[in-house]
Amino acid sequence: VEGKTKEKAEHAVIVDKPTYDKIMKEVPTYKLITIGVMIDRHRVNGSLARRLLNEMESKGLITKVSHHAALPIYTRATAATEEVKTA
Repeated sequence: VEGKTKEKAEHAVIVDKPTYDKIMKEVPTYKLITIGVMIDRHRVNGSLARRLLNEMESKGLITKVSHHAALPIYTRATAATEEVKTA
C-alpha cells in the first residue's frame, strides 16, 4: 500500500547577512508576529525564528502581546503600545 509522503520543507537553519537585514526590516511592520508567521514568510526553522523574535524584542522593534511557552504573540512596536506599557 502506497502512502502519501509529505514534501520535506527546506527551511534555513542559519541566516546570511542579506536575509537577516530583510527580516529585521520587514517583520517589525507586521501587525501579528508569531513563530509560525516567521517560518511561513521567511523560510527559517522554528528555533531560528524564536531567536530572531527574542532579539527583535530586546532591541525594542516588536512588543510582546501574549507570553505562553507554546505560542508567544508579538506585534509591531508603536507609540500606542508604548503608552499602554507606561499606563
